[in-house]
Amino acid sequence: MSVNITKLASGLTVITDVMPHLETAALGVWTGVGGRDEKANEHGISHLLEHMAFKGTTKRTSREIVEEIEAVGGDLNAATSSETTAYYARVLKDDVPLAIDVLSDILANPSFDAEELEREKSVIVQEIGAAADTPDDLVFEHLSEISYPDQPMGRSLLGTAQTLSTFDRDMLRGYLKTHYHGPDMVVAAAGAVDHERVVAEVQARFAGFEGTTAPKPAPASFGKGGSRVVKRELEQAHLTLALEGLPQKDEKLFSLQVFTNILGGGMSSRLFQEVREKRGLCYSIYTFHAAYSDTGFFGLYTGTDPADAPEMMEVIVDEMNEAVETLTEAEVARAKAQMKAGLLMALESCSARAEQMARHILSYGRPLTVDELIARINAVTVVSTRDSARDLLSRSRPAVVALGSGRGLDKAVAYAEGLSKPKARALLH
Repeated sequence: MSVNITKLASGLTVITDVMPHLETAALGVWTGVGGRDEKANEHGISHLLEHMAFKGTTKRTSREIVEEIEAVGGDLNAATSSETTAYYARVLKDDVPLAIDVLSDILANPSFDAEELEREKSVIVQEIGAAADTPDDLVFEHLSEISYPDQPMGRSLLGTAQTLSTFDRDMLRGYLKTHYHGPDMVVAAAGAVDHERVVAEVQARFAGFEGTTAPKPAPASFGKGGSRVVKRELEQAHLTLALEGLPQKDEKLFSLQVFTNILGGGMSSRLFQEVREKRGLCYSIYTFHAAYSDTGFFGLYTGTDPADAPEMMEVIVDEMNEAVETLTEAEVARAKAQMKAGLLMALESCSARAEQMARHILSYGRPLTVDELIARINAVTVVSTRDSARDLLSRSRPAVVALGSGRGLDKAVAYAEGLSKPKARALLH
């Protein structure tokens, strides 16, 4: 791999990684703005802006945007998260300039046509409805609300029908002007690319994105925990649990990730083996950790028969408390091997590589090398993993949400308090 970085006078960073064996390239624009940057009256505007990027510019209609890329066999897409918004393309190597031209056009020259805007707001309202009809999406929306109460981190990225109805082209232009600044933007490309050529194209086409760093959102604050039972007539009960995790730059992050994998990161994990393989209580159960700039979110999800929900949550609480003190060298080694394999396998994809580089620039100000990442994983020990697990279980009260029907749900969420009862906490210190 050959990584090159150029910072333009505007503050925008261009980073490329040449992968000589490829005939294609993945490239995109990542900007450090997302759902958590929105004011209350802007709820959902980041996601709407992402949608509107493909709905026409002063140079191209919405149809011309997709036809130009698909005419050369490429594709376009975009994504919004709490802290970033990305617009990206995958093309053959000779079509990299075209992709840069299209990506710059949709951000620098959006038309925000009134009819297209109303149509796209309607599309997102349908997306909101689809999420409400998808239990494993809906349950996490409730969990986020409890975990980050009364703040943007706890709100759905989609917005609401009410907030969407208030957005017009002037609000979109204002939001774009306020948050899309060169110092907060990264153009990343990986695969069959030439760094100097990419820099020249970006310098010519993104000249309008300059200025100082955009305003930063208020710090996130994990709430005081608590529980919520959402009654729905469903075949399964959907159970989720959250704890305050660690931010992106915390030195204990990799140890916490190892614990997360041991607990519920795969088929060999403790929860999968105990809950599914041994007891047959569920089809799916997993844990994950999402690290943000100033906070972290440890989450657990499972689905089960409503009658089995109390037993399920009791087992989960017992396994979490037990794992803190009894995880083994073999489990730590297995989790570390999974993390290293996942890292190295991702590097074989130019799309994954471009995204990784962009996120590193936004998070750390530079790309972390593979050797650095492997070294951080290798440095994790049984002791550091147990310490991180103890910190996790004592850092916050759990936020718990159960979605479904049946009397067992109230009892199930009550069991989750076992993670924060004095007896349980005493075991962790």
